[in-house]
Amino acid sequence: MNKTSNLFRRPALFRRQQRLFRMDRFQKFLVVFMTLFSLLMLIPLVYIFNNALKPFQELFAFPPTLFVRHPTLHNFLDLIAVTQSSVTPISRYLFNSIVVTGLAVVGVTVVSGMCAYPLSKMKFPGHNLVFGTILLTLMFAPEAVSTTRYIVVTHIGIMNTYWAHLLPLMAAPVAVFLFKQFMDQIPNELLEAGKMDGAKELTVFFKIVIPMCMPAVATVAILTFQAAWSNTETSSLFMQDESMKTFSFYISTLVSGASANIARTGTVAAAGLILFIPNLIIFLIFQRKVIATMAHSGIK
Repeated sequence: MNKTSNLFRRPALFRRQQRLFRMDRFQKFLVVFMTLFSLLMLIPLVYIFNNALKPFQELFAFPPTLFVRHPTLHNFLDLIAVTQSSVTPISRYLFNSIVVTGLAVVGVTVVSGMCAYPLSKMKFPGHNLVFGTILLTLMFAPEAVSTTRYIVVTHIGIMNTYWAHLLPLMAAPVAVFLFKQFMDQIPNELLEAGKMDGAKELTVFFKIVIPMCMPAVATVAILTFQAAWSNTETSSLFMQDESMKTFSFYISTLVSGASANIARTGTVAAAGLILFIPNLIIFLIFQRKVIATMAHSGIK
């Protein structure tokens, strides 16, 4: 197996070398420049990880250093010690975040896909107006509709419930746009063939359309995960019960309280790293799907 795999790898490696040799000087300069630029963009990631591992002396050293010299886990231990003084255990906040984020990813993906499917394939009267209205909502900042959201959530009686966490996230115009643009690339003949075989609309949607839109599904899942995992608005506006608030809200209140204390600067850095790691892992897993979705959606 190893010899066979090496035989398949050699032509690919040879083609890459040939492509590199065929580049002119300007193209080679661009390759070197973009490589250095990509390394420059990694500096914030390096800073986040190193800052969380720095002892107190290195956090306030002058001149400041990018890399930690004497890494320590004291900042994380201090974070655990601070959370132990809370009335509500940190495991409850973490459980709420996991439940809300998981349900939000599934809900936004299904709702946005089912909204984009008729806009792309059924062409009902006024579908362009509906799609234009959805795109128009991208112009509104979240702060502009926070009062309206609070009034709606209050009147339908879902305060202090998981529904109050989920429903504000269900309206995702970016997800509808990505799904609609991706579904436009699917041939109508393929869907008609499925219907001729006796498949109903839901069967066509879940068995044909969704499998062909997996890059868009992955992209929407990443965007929804990032929005739901770091969301603090629903906890601060719709939750009076402390046991219904999320992990990100708890960390934000912990950080805001510790930021005034110079001795807790390392604790703030550790909390920021904990919130950042899940987003980084999800993005690294599905980054190729994101690129494929942007290529098919018309975003350049």
